[in-house]
Amino acid sequence: MVTAEMAVATLAALTVVIMLSWAIQVVVLQLRCVDTAAEVARQAARGDDAAVRTAERDAPVGARVTVVSRGGVTSVAVRLQAKPPVRGLPPVPLEAAAQAVNEP
Repeated sequence: MVTAEMAVATLAALTVVIMLSWAIQVVVLQLRCVDTAAEVARQAARGDDAAVRTAERDAPVGARVTVVSRGGVTSVAVRLQAKPPVRGLPPVPLEAAAQAVNEP
């Protein structure tokens, strides 16, 4: 009887650890998206295309970076689907945006 309970408790604890690790990974990915959006907006507002490409390469794997310059303002959106550690669970959509005033 104790063995079955211990097995269930161990599996439950393992599941909790895996889900918490994934939650931390999602937060880190969101922060990386925010950093990427801010960096790309800043470099695009300066007109530094090489730095924009470098910042886009530093984005998380699978992220889509969209840059729009309109009316003297550069807007950047970074979108990413964070895949869960277990098949069958839906991916978590992450998005970050930043704006910067274009430099003359």
